[in-house]
Amino acid sequence: MTVIGINGSPRKKWNTAQLLTQALEGAASQGAGTELVHLYDLDFRGCTSCFACKLIDGPSNGRCAMTDELTPVLRRIEDDADALLLATPVYFGSQSGEMRSFLERLLFAPLVYSDPPRTAFRRQLRTAMIYTMNAPEEAIVPMGYDALFRSTEAVLARILGESETLCSYDTYQFRDYSKVVMERMDPAQKAQRREQVFPDDCRRAFELGRRIASGV
Repeated sequence: MTVIGINGSPRKKWNTAQLLTQALEGAASQGAGTELVHLYDLDFRGCTSCFACKLIDGPSNGRCAMTDELTPVLRRIEDDADALLLATPVYFGSQSGEMRSFLERLLFAPLVYSDPPRTAFRRQLRTAMIYTMNAPEEAIVPMGYDALFRSTEAVLARILGESETLCSYDTYQFRDYSKVVMERMDPAQKAQRREQVFPDDCRRAFELGRRIASGV
């Protein structure tokens, strides 16, 4: 069992990365080999709509034809991964730019324009999306975040395999709130939630990784 984790946050040791690390440790507890990829370390672009992945009998049919630092990551997912853990902060109502570009490259190439749509991905992967966000849970539906979570989970399930979503709400964004313009936030409340709730989010992430690696 090989589980690849993709960190879509520019921070390597903060909320998103910590949850992803916990999920990978959960997978490792079941004997899985794990790999962690930081997207912000890579020089790559999103889909350029070249449609080489859709050419009949083309050399890149069903896989992204672009060549850059993301290419070997996509190949390892295609050839070696049994499960894929994706983690991203919510930036301005969506995944981070790097995560969005990654998803374009990963998912568009194997998507077959048939009716109903089908996948050209050669294997079934278990997948999960981990989101961190400043928004509290009660704001998710009014802000439309729930639609983002559902649609992403649905397309992952359609193209790669069974998928699930884990969310960490109302996260602690700054070590010192006095240095930023953030008048809506209560630093004391944020710190308290970080101390009392985030550890449970980490436990849920560990259990997510354990569950995916064990096939439960």
